[in-house]
Amino acid sequence: MAIWLPPLFIDRMQRLLGDEFDAFMKSYEAPKYAGIRVNTLKISNEQFRDISPFALRQIPWCDTGYYIQDDVKPGKHPYYYAGLYYIQEPSAMSPVEVLQVEPGDRVLDLCAAPGGKSTQIAAKLQGQGVLVTNDINSERTKALAKNIELYGVRNAVVLNESPERIANVLPHFFNKILIDAPCSGEGMFRKDEDMAKQWATHSVEKCMLMQRDILKVAASLLAPGGTIVYSTCTFSPEENEAMIAEFLDAHEEFHVMPIGGMGSFAPGRPDWLKQLQEEDPEFHFSKEAIEETAGCGRLWPHLIEGEGHFVTVLKHGGDRSEPSGYEFIEKHWKSNRADRTYVREEQKRKSGRPNKKEKHSGQRKDTAQEHLESYVGFAQQELDIDLPGITVTYGDHVYQTVIDPSLLQGLKVVRPGFYTGTVKNGRFMPSHPLAAALHPEEAKRVLELSSDHPEAIRYLKGETLQVDRDRILCKGNAEPKGYVLVCVDGYAMGWGKWLDGILKNEYPAGWRWMGA
Repeated sequence: MAIWLPPLFIDRMQRLLGDEFDAFMKSYEAPKYAGIRVNTLKISNEQFRDISPFALRQIPWCDTGYYIQDDVKPGKHPYYYAGLYYIQEPSAMSPVEVLQVEPGDRVLDLCAAPGGKSTQIAAKLQGQGVLVTNDINSERTKALAKNIELYGVRNAVVLNESPERIANVLPHFFNKILIDAPCSGEGMFRKDEDMAKQWATHSVEKCMLMQRDILKVAASLLAPGGTIVYSTCTFSPEENEAMIAEFLDAHEEFHVMPIGGMGSFAPGRPDWLKQLQEEDPEFHFSKEAIEETAGCGRLWPHLIEGEGHFVTVLKHGGDRSEPSGYEFIEKHWKSNRADRTYVREEQKRKSGRPNKKEKHSGQRKDTAQEHLESYVGFAQQELDIDLPGITVTYGDHVYQTVIDPSLLQGLKVVRPGFYTGTVKNGRFMPSHPLAAALHPEEAKRVLELSSDHPEAIRYLKGETLQVDRDRILCKGNAEPKGYVLVCVDGYAMGWGKWLDGILKNEYPAGWRWMGA
């Protein structure tokens, strides 16, 4: 079936592309390219290639990205529920690759939902450093938080904030920032025909206003010597080269790190900026800024196997340094155990009155202490792991965090850290995100299921399983009774509770396998 394209879009691309236009239009007759990206927080690239249930073909710009056949269903395999890979359009993998994240970096994904690029960043961090992942849309942060949890990320904070408010609280905090900017989406017309139909309402002018503001604020969030990657999935020069040239003219401390013209990336189009200036007096850029945009990178659907993408690496020229206000959490938290369990200094309520739970448990700090002790007891009995950062409580919920929460005061925090579980009636109940982030050797009890056996699907559907005692693999002097980490082919999927030959299913309803 032919893809419908807006006539104004066709006319515009013909004017911009000239001799390349016919090849560009022919690309819409080609099949869509499907891709998956290996989650190296859980499995190595080599290990996944050995066990992959799909035929794989390397994506040139992403070492962990692979083309798969468009007719396969990667979301209908137990490995997807184990978080071994993320389903992602191939060209969308490029922005994180050019950001060049390294373990220990402080990274901000500013427009992150639904979380594909955040999980890619997290895999590159390998549990070291911090990832702050944000989206301004509260509904979209639900999918963002779920993906962070499914893929076993232990060092992330999830926010639901405007860039301006984050900058007010964390100025010059990050040394790497990704801006996958809201845009008119012209590069996704083949993937999502609804975007083509909505193109007129997502006008270039509206998108430019948002992009301009986001770029300006990002500069105030970046530490000296840091890097911003700006990307869109549109072809529009107004949203791409024009945004970069305008930014460079306003921020002389930045320059473009060239990626265009290398590998799969076609160069930026400074000639289009010159044309814009001639046609519209509102556009005016310096000669130097225009020339720098040649270093921007473009992925064209008629030149690669994938959809359209624009990517720019903006480098701050200052010396790399720790950001203002970046201090280790030990300064703000006091240790009550030698094994790095911490108690949060509680702030008084504005009313000064305790709630009903506090009346029965004394001071709130006492309740927090009890929750921490319950969690520590569970970890000692059920886990064999040194979790990152420090342990904190928010109400009945327990988190591990790698960032001082006092730095987040005043922000809408969806997840202050790695969500480990909830305390109810003095008993710690481990969360599904905790199970998703564990490796089998980190749990005291493990049940192995096979991806080739219907039992794995039955577990993912939430069914109770009959499991013989000798199938529960116990570590040390642990007995089979209790929480069991349920794995598929050696990779964690979730919790179960074993007793007398029955595994009670702890797989959460909202995460379960749907359909046949």
